[in-house]
Amino acid sequence: MTAIQKNTFSSLTPAQFAAIGTEFDAIRNRMRADLGERDAKYIRTMIKRQRQFEVAGRVMMMIPPVWPAGVAALSVSKILDNMEIGHNVMHGQYDWMGDPSLNSKNFEWDSADTSKNWKITHNYEHHTYTNVLNKDHDIGYGLLRMSTDQKWEPRFLANLPLTVLLHTFFQHFVAVQNLKLEEVMIYKTKTPAQLKEEFKPVWKKMRKQLAKDYVLFPLLAGPMAPMVFAGNVLANLARNIWACAVIFNGHFPEDVEQFPESVIENETRGQWYVRQLLGSANFSGGKLMHIMSGNLSFQIEHHLFPDIPAHRYAEIAPEVRAICEKHGLPYKTGSFSRQTLSTWKRIAKLSLPSGKSGKISPRMANEKLVVPMALAA
Repeated sequence: MTAIQKNTFSSLTPAQFAAIGTEFDAIRNRMRADLGERDAKYIRTMIKRQRQFEVAGRVMMMIPPVWPAGVAALSVSKILDNMEIGHNVMHGQYDWMGDPSLNSKNFEWDSADTSKNWKITHNYEHHTYTNVLNKDHDIGYGLLRMSTDQKWEPRFLANLPLTVLLHTFFQHFVAVQNLKLEEVMIYKTKTPAQLKEEFKPVWKKMRKQLAKDYVLFPLLAGPMAPMVFAGNVLANLARNIWACAVIFNGHFPEDVEQFPESVIENETRGQWYVRQLLGSANFSGGKLMHIMSGNLSFQIEHHLFPDIPAHRYAEIAPEVRAICEKHGLPYKTGSFSRQTLSTWKRIAKLSLPSGKSGKISPRMANEKLVVPMALAA
């Protein structure tokens, strides 16, 4: 049997882009019109459960026989806070409720990163320029080579160990992402004085988080301080590794595409939707997997509709897949382990000068194919 040839970004016509834009807009408008009590009840229930896990975890970590359960509960609390609550609330998914505590402008999370910086690097830069080289800093976080089109440098030989480091200290790497440390340490396009000034608000939030987990709560535990200190280390580590893995699986499996800057010139609504679609990937799992990933297991739907409450992505997904099939576009999904393996293969291949992995999409502009420089060479 001959495999069905899928459309690519460059093979779609302007009329097809327009039709795709109209169809995705229709889903978004219908969902926005349907927001109500079901969504409000969901997010308030999640917050209630997160707080219950946090209290239970912090108490149990002071009782030796149930210390492991306490660490597990605090880990769950931190993951819920960052993934299903913080990430989604700060996307403005619940601004319509009129609840100041759930408004994206006011919300602050249990992370070293300030909400203000996160909304710039993630909400604006990443979601506007998804997988566009030199525009989306999430492509390697200034640390890793994640694209064939990135010029190889000797430092990329450390791609794999640096990825382990990034997973381990993910909240802190995200906290300093807006500083773009590579501009000071490698490319010398920013001065140490500029970096010092930009770091002040970041350090203020980092210091608050470190004091809470490693000074305040251990002191409150009295003689159990070492156990609480160690439990907080492990809970933060669990949250860091899980959050980083979820995000990497959503954008870096080998079949996820990246784009040259030319793709965003005069980009239409339909082209924006298709770029989000081709630049993201899902992973499968049960309801618990979806909740613990902040429903970023539906990364495709999240990038198409970032301001729709994430718990609705599961019901939107069949419609998105049907639109993909109708227009011959790939819908990239797989098990968590498959997407993880594919991501690490990409990272390993790109650590080498000759390494190639992933795909750079050219674009159609004015009916003429524009080929990225790296592919034309």
